[in-house]
Amino acid sequence: MREILVARTEDLPVGGRKLVFVDGRSMVVFNIDGEVHAIDNECPHQGAAVASGRLEGRFLRCPAHGLRIDLVEGRTAAGGLCVRKHATEQRSGWIVMKLPDTNEAPRGE
Repeated sequence: MREILVARTEDLPVGGRKLVFVDGRSMVVFNIDGEVHAIDNECPHQGAAVASGRLEGRFLRCPAHGLRIDLVEGRTAAGGLCVRKHATEQRSGWIVMKLPDTNEAPRGE
């Protein structure tokens, strides 16, 4: 497992988000009520970028088709589709994203 520093905690206030790029992949990190959640920047419906979607509490609305994604659970509000979540941790003033080593198969945490 690799650990990647993606932001300073002070740069991601409650309700904030940050678009990050790791290994050529686009991901979004959110602060939901003080807890950090990270997902791939891709709607599970048709792959549209979701980083600019409207945040409604713990739900993110896809800007392309309005699909509501529960960022805590990692699935759509209706429960049928899942997004790829990434483990995160807040440590020593940093937000750390945990990703599989490049030779490991993704596990969709």
